[in-house]
Amino acid sequence: MMQCQWCEEESARISQSTVYWELPDGTRAIQITETPTITCDSCGMLYQEESLIDELEDHLMLINTKTLPKCMSYQALMAEPKLLKRNYFRF
Repeated sequence: MMQCQWCEEESARISQSTVYWELPDGTRAIQITETPTITCDSCGMLYQEESLIDELEDHLMLINTKTLPKCMSYQALMAEPKLLKRNYFRF
């Protein structure tokens, strides 16, 4: 168990969930299944760690989002080929 960032109880655990993410160009959102998630058994909160959010948002900046389906798994999304080596807009 780990500490929940919301209620600070030692009742959080790593799980997976479905999330909906707006693409960087704002044209639409996609459903991402099997996304690594922190689930708190005490307060019921489900959330993604900040490092995962940064990784996901950077990856969406670096791939061709126009070809993405409406729904895909986290693993499949992160396997999409990058157009650039890194996000040059993150300082």
